[in-house]
Amino acid sequence: MIRRALFLPGFALVLCSGLAGAQQPVLPSIPQSLSLADAVDLATRNNPLYRQTLNDRGPASWGVRNAYADFLPSMSVSASGSYSGSGSQTFGGQNFTLSSATLGSSYSLGLNWNFSGSSLIQPGLRKAQLNAVEANSEGARVNLRSAVATQYLNVLQANAQVGLADVQLKRSEEFRRLAQARFDVGQATLLDVRRAEVESGQSEVGVLRAKNNVIVQKLRLFQQMGVPAPEDPTQVTLSDSFPIVDPTWALADLLRDAEAQNPDLLSLRANQSAARAGERSAKSAYFPSLSMSAGWSGFTQQYTNSDFLVNRASASAGANFQACNVQNQINTAVGISTLNCAIFQFTPVMGDSIRALNKAFPFDFTKQPFSARFTVSLPIFDQFSRPLQVSEASARADDAAESVRARGLFVRAEVTNAFYGLQTANQTVKIQDRNRTAAQEQLRLATERYRVGSGTFFELTDAQLAAQRAESDYINAVYDYHKAIAALEPAVGRPLR
Repeated sequence: MIRRALFLPGFALVLCSGLAGAQQPVLPSIPQSLSLADAVDLATRNNPLYRQTLNDRGPASWGVRNAYADFLPSMSVSASGSYSGSGSQTFGGQNFTLSSATLGSSYSLGLNWNFSGSSLIQPGLRKAQLNAVEANSEGARVNLRSAVATQYLNVLQANAQVGLADVQLKRSEEFRRLAQARFDVGQATLLDVRRAEVESGQSEVGVLRAKNNVIVQKLRLFQQMGVPAPEDPTQVTLSDSFPIVDPTWALADLLRDAEAQNPDLLSLRANQSAARAGERSAKSAYFPSLSMSAGWSGFTQQYTNSDFLVNRASASAGANFQACNVQNQINTAVGISTLNCAIFQFTPVMGDSIRALNKAFPFDFTKQPFSARFTVSLPIFDQFSRPLQVSEASARADDAAESVRARGLFVRAEVTNAFYGLQTANQTVKIQDRNRTAAQEQLRLATERYRVGSGTFFELTDAQLAAQRAESDYINAVYDYHKAIAALEPAVGRPLR
């Protein structure tokens, strides 16, 4: 028995733990070759903040159903059971004695229907609120896609910086060997060799930091996608690349698209519609309200000691039989016909009938009369509660309208700023490309001068740093251009490539 007592709670605990674990969603694994479309798809299915916005749609949908269901009557069913022991009770100064305990049960079925001006407004209000929730969800989806795309570009940018660090390390190694070779033939100093070794070591550190930055950016991408990172993030590679193409979009077209498709603007407009519907709902409080109700009910009562009823009926019948005999004596004395006293005699059949009728608990109900009620209510004075509610609803609607106007101005400025920022980024890429080419040529010339002994190692180092900076600036300019497009897309409300 002791083992069984210990086993059952343990088994229940393991079962509950298993059920709790089964309720946790199973997150998908990340493919080794990850495209931007795959990253966005995983994010829309797993990002916690985005899923929170999707969860709001369920209650809003049920709110629409509930608004239409208000036109239908509500139904309620109840059932009860009772027990009263035998004994004495005092009620209204009178003492009542019950010689037998009783069992009782009852049921009731009720229909209620309420209708008011608010009932007519509620479907429109709930639909507007549902549209606002859907607009918020769509806005969250567009913003999530932009955030994932930006972080995807951050990983690609970090990968490009790793490639640049590898090139810089190879150059440093080549310069170190060149300095050592010139030192061996007496054409360079030991200072040049040591400086080259320092440059090589710094390049190795640069490679390590660049690779670590790739891991950091990938971890942030996985976090944005809402999935756990693999144990080795380097196993996941990004498969998409983005070419540099001169932007051909016109500002007027982008502003028109933003006015019609910007997700935040659409969300505020939906919220404004919901606020206006709330204002109409508040004004409907001035209309009369109607209510109707109908009910059916029944009860049972059974004495636990049926002989109590039989004895009481037998005593009552005996008293009636004795009274009948006395009346017959009087009738005989005065010459009147006698009564049939046999009808008052209590028989065993009557006792069985009483016992059978007493067996009503719990389902042999005695029905109560049907009841119905109709009410019309028109509030006259409610301490200015209705004007207050209407004023508050109107203020919220006006605030929502101002929010839409303010957001429209912000979106217009945002799109314009992003458009000119994109033009600047595109021109910057071209300039940085020319700077990169010039810096590479400068490095080639400085290397040849040092190789033939007409240049110093300091000139070579300066040329190397200039080339590295120009190449890094070019990479940053390229990805700033792509990020500018990613920032313009949510402002416009649609993908641009």
